[in-house]
Order: sequence, then structure tokens, then C-alpha cells
Amino acid sequence: MDSIPTMREKLKARIDFLRGDFTLASGKKSDFYINGKTTTLRPDALNFAARIFLDMMEQDNADRVGGLTLGADALIGAITALSYDVGRPVEGFIVRKEPKGHGTGQWIEGPEITPGQKIIIIEDVVTTGGSAIKAIERVRESAAEANIVGVYALVDRLDGGEAALRDYGISLKSIFTKDDLV
Repeated sequence: MDSIPTMREKLKARIDFLRGDFTLASGKKSDFYINGKTTTLRPDALNFAARIFLDMMEQDNADRVGGLTLGADALIGAITALSYDVGRPVEGFIVRKEPKGHGTGQWIEGPEITPGQKIIIIEDVVTTGGSAIKAIERVRESAAEANIVGVYALVDRLDGGEAALRDYGISLKSIFTKDDLV
């Protein structure tokens, strides 16, 4: 198995960094776009990202991972699957953008969040932090005892997300920043 620094370099080479005119999820206009979905839907890149995030989670003693659907889905699945293989199982959950329209009407899918679990919110790309904050709010509404210890991102675009999350009382750690990719 490759070392974390080697996986990080291989992952960097697989990130889709596009130039052009783009409107981001935050509504901001940008002359570049980092496509986290195409990156995390490549088997090698997803494997590298999941292994790096698992290493970060071990360092932070975190035991639960979740995030807002769609950008976090592939990462959550890979992290939970690989965590079992390395003998340190981590449960996952997915936060819906809208409550489930039938059945229980839940915002969160996955095993119940229990007191004492140290939770990481995962993102593919952070711009303003808005998606991570939505996920944090939904988790806190659904489980008052939730212990969210941080947000991890594949890439931080350096557009204010870290400050917004810090103002929210949550730290942001990313594998890369925009500056690493330019």
C-alpha cells in the first residue's frame, strides 16, 4: 500500500480542475471549477481520498462520517467500506437536501447518531462552507447530543469556507487547497 504522501500526490493528479466561466453552488461566479464528483467517482482517486480521510479521522479520534448528499455520498461510502477493511469500522450517514417525503420523513439516512460519537462532516469541495453548515445544522437538529469535531474536504477553494465554519465553531481540514492545484 502507498504511503499517505504518495497517495496524496496520486490523488492530486486525478482532480478535475477546469478553467472557464462557472456558477458555483454558492451562487458565486468563478473562472475555475473543481469537479469533486468526477474525481470521487474514479476508483483510484476515491480510494486514495478515502484512505487519506481515514488517516485524518484516526488522528482526530473520530468514529462517524457524514455529509450533505451528493458531494459527500461517494466519499462516505468509500470511507465506511475501507474502515471495515482496516479494522477500525466507521459508520456513515447522509444528510438529505429535503426531508424524506414518505415513511419517517427523515433528514438523515444511516444508523442513529448516538451520544459520544465523534463526527466528521465530509465535503468534496468547500467554497463558502454553506453545504457543510447545512449538514451540521441538520445533524444538530436530529441529534442534540451530536459531537461534530470537524469538517474535512477534498479541496478548499479558499473562498471563505474556513472562516464561516470557524465562526460556526467548527474547524476545516482539507487534503488540498485551490493553491495546491493551480
